[in-house]
Amino acid sequence: MSLTIEKQEAKRIYVESPDWFKLKLVEAFGEECFKEKGFESIKTFEDACAVLGINPGLVFNRADTPDEFAYKKLKVIIKAINEGWIPDWSNRDQYKYYPWFEVLSSGFGFSFSDYHYTYAFATVGSRLCFESREKSDYAAKQFIDIYKSFLL
Repeated sequence: MSLTIEKQEAKRIYVESPDWFKLKLVEAFGEECFKEKGFESIKTFEDACAVLGINPGLVFNRADTPDEFAYKKLKVIIKAINEGWIPDWSNRDQYKYYPWFEVLSSGFGFSFSDYHYTYAFATVGSRLCFESREKSDYAAKQFIDIYKSFLL
């Protein structure tokens, strides 16, 4: 019996696979396939959970509303994208970046507009800040649907 698996599926299951199966995956797809590529390798909530070693099913509870569901997803995603960086709210010289969105006047459009940075005061939730403009922009564009669920 033989098993056929696509490269994307192999990358998805690699993190949770036992060591013997990881070796088989590396043999089939090469070591480079499974190397981390930085924050831009985080394409989904599940990717962020894998980076942090979190079981996605344990993040939520049945009482969560849609905006709470989205907020919890964003906290996990941003923590993974920040790669260990934690904002120092006592440091006024450390910029903290967050995406800025616009809702079109018709109410039907929602788009990423720009990034903003701020000093040590909160205009957004402190867990939703990034260490760089690049990370803020990436998250805003990659996870716009989650932001929309959280903000609207």
